[in-house]
Amino acid sequence: MAGLREKTGDTGAVARFHEHTAERYSELLGHSKGVLMKVGQILSMFDTNVLGSGFMPYHATLARLQADAPPMHADLAKEVVRADLGRPVEQVFSQFSEEPMAAASIGQVHRAVMHDGREVVVKIQYPGAAEAIRADLANHEMVTKFLGFVSSASGATMPDLRPATREIVARIAEEIDYRHEAVNITAFSARYRGHPFILIPDVVAEASGDRVLTMTYLDGLDWAAAQGADQDLKNTWAEVISRFLWGSIRHANLFHADPHPGNYRFGPDGRVGFVDFGCVKVLSERQRRGLVGMARATVDGRKHELRDLMVESGFLASDSAMTVDQAYEWWAGTLHEMVAPQPFAYTRDDPIRAIRGFIDLRAADHPARQMLLPEESAFFPRLYVGIYTLFATLQATLPARSIYDDLDGIAGPGTPLGEQHHAWVRRRGLPCGLDTHDHP
Repeated sequence: MAGLREKTGDTGAVARFHEHTAERYSELLGHSKGVLMKVGQILSMFDTNVLGSGFMPYHATLARLQADAPPMHADLAKEVVRADLGRPVEQVFSQFSEEPMAAASIGQVHRAVMHDGREVVVKIQYPGAAEAIRADLANHEMVTKFLGFVSSASGATMPDLRPATREIVARIAEEIDYRHEAVNITAFSARYRGHPFILIPDVVAEASGDRVLTMTYLDGLDWAAAQGADQDLKNTWAEVISRFLWGSIRHANLFHADPHPGNYRFGPDGRVGFVDFGCVKVLSERQRRGLVGMARATVDGRKHELRDLMVESGFLASDSAMTVDQAYEWWAGTLHEMVAPQPFAYTRDDPIRAIRGFIDLRAADHPARQMLLPEESAFFPRLYVGIYTLFATLQATLPARSIYDDLDGIAGPGTPLGEQHHAWVRRRGLPCGLDTHDHP
């Protein structure tokens, strides 16, 4: 890049180079509907100002990939159902809305009614989407190169991306496998059966296959409507989401890695429905205890233990020069909601802080230069940035540390929702975060 400047003497040449390259990558991503498109969508959600001016052309072109894909024609959607389930739509459903509720990069969603009267939603995969993504998976080094190229263009330095890329590729591969998502939904549905405010749909097995996934309909406000609710209700929704995302790890070794607001249905009664389970990681007990342990050591200020756990969990090499203070400062920034004065009021600064914690913006002493990113943690940046962004948009205020404390089992619940949640935990006989789980 410096060479380009020296040869031309024109700083504008650098900007034009990035604009041209970004357009070329955007065309590639949009045409493939594959792995790179999914990565591009994630990157396009980052705040351009935080990533630096070098990222601006990439942000502008990749942001176009966030828009809903043009929907399949109703006849084609019905043909996918017939081919996958072996029956025409009229035999599977008593009613089927030809207009999709939503359309995205992998498929689209339709409302329908079963012949027994159950209201359902039907996810139908685009023809060719799975094949395109599998083709990309065969060359996942391209993802690593793409991420490295964009990070250098923004002036950032990230940890070794290869382990993270393997994990990203694995999770995206699962997103196109509707049978795998059905297994995930069933696992969460079974775990949260009877919960007072967390709602999970049921899979309708007789109307599901490889490219069609049918689940019971969950009513509620969409994200746009939810933002107009009163503040107390928005605070309630934020606590429910927090208890679902962090409680799933602490009660069940389940890591739901996609905190996109379009995946939620917001109930006027405070309940929240969770409707997308394509990106889920089942953590081993060693992985789960490491992640919970590092968070706990950060909150409690046990700096030496925290650094030791980072080495144990693969975040640091055993001979890393990172000091205990540097390790603590990084985690304290990542878990800012827990170590800041309580209750914590989320603001626009929080997702910016989260992004800066994971991406090195030319700071010579930034911890990212010394850290590793274990495969199981590849989606944690997406989770933290997503949660901070979601809660900041809701302008939520939460007793965040109190919620973590009771989910870990070191304190009683400090909110009415916490009391309901723990009554449910006791009825189900579930472990808390610091308990040893009966899990491999």
